[in-house]
Amino acid sequence: MASKRPAAKAAARAEPGEVPAFTKEQELEAYREMLLIRRFEEKAGQMYGMGLIGGFCHLYIGQEAVVVGMQLAMKPGDQVITGYRDHGHMLATGMEAKGVMAELTGRRGGYSKGKGGSMHMFSIEKQFFGGHGIVGAQVSLGTGLAFANHYRDSGAVSVTYFGDGAANQGQVYESFNMAELWKLPVVYVIENNKYAMGTAVTRASAQTDFSKRGASFNIPGEQVDGMDVRAVKAAGERALAFAREGNGPYILEMQTYRYRGHSMSDPAKYRSKEEVQKMRTEHDPIEQVRTRLLDGQLASEEELKKIDAQIRDIVNEAADFASHDPEPDAAELYTDILR
Repeated sequence: MASKRPAAKAAARAEPGEVPAFTKEQELEAYREMLLIRRFEEKAGQMYGMGLIGGFCHLYIGQEAVVVGMQLAMKPGDQVITGYRDHGHMLATGMEAKGVMAELTGRRGGYSKGKGGSMHMFSIEKQFFGGHGIVGAQVSLGTGLAFANHYRDSGAVSVTYFGDGAANQGQVYESFNMAELWKLPVVYVIENNKYAMGTAVTRASAQTDFSKRGASFNIPGEQVDGMDVRAVKAAGERALAFAREGNGPYILEMQTYRYRGHSMSDPAKYRSKEEVQKMRTEHDPIEQVRTRLLDGQLASEEELKKIDAQIRDIVNEAADFASHDPEPDAAELYTDILR
């Protein structure tokens, strides 16, 4: 289908491997957004342990730079869809912590009125199209969002997240084929946190360079340091521009790491404590920003403590709301359901 939109003028973009410095404002924004996700997930873990959150609970601790960096690169109208490790994606798109936490505790103030839980939250306003429990299902749906963008000539890009485990699903490759055939505006973000549910990628994947997963479909890709928010933003800008300009899909393999188990019920005995501690000490995405702010004298220790206190207040308020908000009325069982 021929595009009715005027050709966009190519903006100057960082080359692959190049990591442009952030301004003070960008560093502070990234710090706040990643810290909000970190503190929210820590609180969610506590509430799960207290029995206030039931079912499954997949925390995003350690991977914050991926979604925050991508969000910094996106434009209004771009969509986000992901799997079940999704709280960070919701917060990064601007969904309120109170609504997300209330949904986790099954309260009527949640984004799905307390009826959906972790894997069934959506926000059309924020262009968040859900976290999905079926492994790889969101890739087909994200490709569908891209087809809608193409059909409507909206100029929007679908940012479709999935993990290294989901990368081996058949529907992923069907989606790749269709997206390249029709030159759909989609960026596939593979969050490679090394272990899928609990098996190292070296044991589960014949091709461990996930940026090459689209090679047989002529889809370009690149590996990105997913622990550095600056690298993520730079790669995101390249990929989004490529897709937005009518060139078709692009793959970004974000090399990242989750500090907790696959879910709250996973003791993560398949890796050593030393390995996790080494990642925390040497590659933590939030500490990297904090160090740059302090070493560059862009912010003082006192200013960063103030930001942390503000974030903790937001999260504590969300937890309090999610603990005391009423549960849905029994009549809600029959609303929003096709019969």
